[in-house]
Amino acid sequence: MTTTINAKNITLGEVSQFLKFQEQLNNDTYTNFLSLESLTEIEQLELAQIRNDFREYLSVERVSEGLVQALTTFPLMRLAGFYRRPIKMSLEQDIANITIEDEDTTITGRFDILAINKEKQIAADIPFWILVIESKNCLIAPRAGLPQLLTYASKSLEYQESVWGLATSGEFYQFVNIRRGNPPTYQLMPFLTLMEPEPSILLLQVLKAICKL
Repeated sequence: MTTTINAKNITLGEVSQFLKFQEQLNNDTYTNFLSLESLTEIEQLELAQIRNDFREYLSVERVSEGLVQALTTFPLMRLAGFYRRPIKMSLEQDIANITIEDEDTTITGRFDILAINKEKQIAADIPFWILVIESKNCLIAPRAGLPQLLTYASKSLEYQESVWGLATSGEFYQFVNIRRGNPPTYQLMPFLTLMEPEPSILLLQVLKAICKL
């Protein structure tokens, strides 16, 4: 009998068991993977506005997952260039079922946000995945979204060498560099926060660099 697991409920241990992911531990920084550019004055002003808008909500209520996306994720992605060609974003779409034959297990799920490059085909009708995003409400640590990110990313690694993942609570941002291999690996990058000026600048720089991959 086949067991079905929703990726929303999968644990990091199950991800390691079923998909063979292993964490890669080192001291790499973002510049080891990405070419970061300085922000313009206008970009910094818009970034400050996103931060201030989110702070207003945080001061009076618990911010739900949907509000996290509306107040932070979508504005940041627009500012970073994800709304422009050749990038296309998809929301709340089912992943193809992942069947683990040796374990008689099938994993299902829906990713929150997926950004692809429509003009960078890696196989027939298969676009290049740029960034997979998992959002949590403001009270949940972003790392809680890591098992889902790895599960969703495993499908892209069938066709490409690596993909970036991002788990966020709106306030904190955990980027993950996910790579194909035997076994596949993931590397957690340094935490970033929107609520402090310098880390938020790096946050937007990273998003802009990933957008240009």
